[in-house]
Amino acid sequence: MISRSDKTIHLFSLSGHGPTTTKLEGSSAFWLDSRTLARITEKDGTQTLETFDISSGGDSLEFSFSTANLVGSFPKGISADNFQYTQEGEMLVFSALVYPDYDLQTVADQNKAYEERGTTAYVFDDTFVRHWDTWRGPKKSRLFSVSLTKGKGIWELGSEFFRPLLDTEHFTPVEPFGGTEDFSINRTHILYTTKDPSVPESLHTRQNVYLVPIKGGEKPKHLTSGTQGATHSPALNPGGDKAVWLEMKRDGYESDHSSIVIYDLQKDIRFVVAKNWDRSPDGIAFSHDGSNLVFTAGDHGHIKVFTVSVPPTPSVQGEELQEDPDPVSLTEFHAATGARVLPGGRILYTASSLVSPNNAHLISGLDKPDQPLEFRRVTDFGISELEGKGLDPGEEIWFAGAQDIQVHGFVLKPKGWVEGKKKKYPAVFLIHGGPQGAWEDSWSTRWNPNVFSQQGYFTVFINPTGSTTYGQNFTDAITEDWGGKPFVDLQLGWKYILDAYPEIDPQRTAAAGASWGGFAINWIQGHPEYNFGFKALVCHDGVRNASGLTFPFSSTISRSSIHTTMDSQRMNCTSYVLVCYRLNHSNFMHPPVQSRFWWTTLVEQDARQVQSVPICRQLGNPATRHPQR
Repeated sequence: MISRSDKTIHLFSLSGHGPTTTKLEGSSAFWLDSRTLARITEKDGTQTLETFDISSGGDSLEFSFSTANLVGSFPKGISADNFQYTQEGEMLVFSALVYPDYDLQTVADQNKAYEERGTTAYVFDDTFVRHWDTWRGPKKSRLFSVSLTKGKGIWELGSEFFRPLLDTEHFTPVEPFGGTEDFSINRTHILYTTKDPSVPESLHTRQNVYLVPIKGGEKPKHLTSGTQGATHSPALNPGGDKAVWLEMKRDGYESDHSSIVIYDLQKDIRFVVAKNWDRSPDGIAFSHDGSNLVFTAGDHGHIKVFTVSVPPTPSVQGEELQEDPDPVSLTEFHAATGARVLPGGRILYTASSLVSPNNAHLISGLDKPDQPLEFRRVTDFGISELEGKGLDPGEEIWFAGAQDIQVHGFVLKPKGWVEGKKKKYPAVFLIHGGPQGAWEDSWSTRWNPNVFSQQGYFTVFINPTGSTTYGQNFTDAITEDWGGKPFVDLQLGWKYILDAYPEIDPQRTAAAGASWGGFAINWIQGHPEYNFGFKALVCHDGVRNASGLTFPFSSTISRSSIHTTMDSQRMNCTSYVLVCYRLNHSNFMHPPVQSRFWWTTLVEQDARQVQSVPICRQLGNPATRHPQR
């Protein structure tokens, strides 16, 4: 069992040499220039900034960590994070959780006062009390800037911390998931996204994009229309005259299509790029010459690296682009993330697959259009450790689903599989959450399909109606239809699997799902007429009482549709749900989960029989909230 986390820096030469590996203690590390690495450490409630010089000797790189240089410290009591440095402007920008006075110097005293307030109660004066698993406290995330200069080989951190968002109700990065991707800096300015302060946060997903001087002193310039939904990944081009971000059109819809929006800062014109392309980009950035955009996007269960050219700015707002090409994919398989544009026509990104965790990869030759691109894996994390484990890269399947629309999925064969060998195998059918998410050709430390196949199971996971990476129409089609088309897809997909893989023993099959997948498990349990024939069902974090859900704004379920599409009586889970089971000497267990109910169930079964012992309890009686496992 891992009880702590060690952070290690690995330095690789992009010319193919290395790596140098060094253990690093600290909360953050980031580059200041090509030969200086900075890190943040904390002791006795105070964070300090240190630098390390990196020397190059021949074909290898070496860290000189023995000569850590103390540059400066931050005010006591804060937790500075999400650092970005502009070498041209000699300014360091970071975020910190602060109280309403927006003052780093008072955080320590206010922390002490809050801890000694005499109660553990939370007090709220608005309806946005918690997001996901994070309660909202008195502190919120704000941006700060401070000078960081180098003179005569010595780095110096300034003593004045600027507050560029002063006199605003702008909080960024957007909690609880936001990070450095929520703002971008250049020599003079900060481009950032924040929740729209003019509307209640709990009822809206709208995020506006603003531009503000890096030291503040001016009112931030609002760049979005003010009617859009969420925005993500703002970035400035190298020349500082254009900004780009990803924007959802519909306020209140977290799974809307993300459009690429460019704002010409000189002409004050905003326009959409690749308007007719229906995939949703992520992590967008300009190329080094500003002529192209580079980003990742999901496409048919794979996350690919794409590029698209930046068209000329229209002459007036709202004018159609004369040239608006679709993005071009540079990769085709697996799951790419974090694409970073490098000088010399290169892109550095990480990628994982069903058989490999994330590794760094390099694309070269983008500046040589008459020559083929070069692809190279830079790191080898997990390669030797997983060698010989027999992990299955998977097979992709397509079949006709609801309304005769093609549905995609993956199949992993059990460990020890031999083509042509007459043997029957158990199978597990995995159902993803979201519901607007997807199974992808990617690595996971949570629901990793190869863990199941390694135990001897055929492992099947498909992306039914509502899944992402197949176009926005397919994603939207689950709206107000949780119990409809997706289950037609699941039924037809399971029938396709049993027909296509006769090696599967239908008498030794199980289904498992989390979140919406857990809801799907409950729904399957309440609909025996679907004839899946599963001998065990695993519900992890699934919705048990659909009519108890509240959706104050537009969502994938409308309140009027709850009783027609999600009749809790048909879910047949008022007495128990299946959470833990043993099948063919393989255990799958999960502790009690809190949504509107706590539950757990112990199931003992062999390959043919199921015996369930219900111990579900409704919240209300404290004595029954934590049933024995």
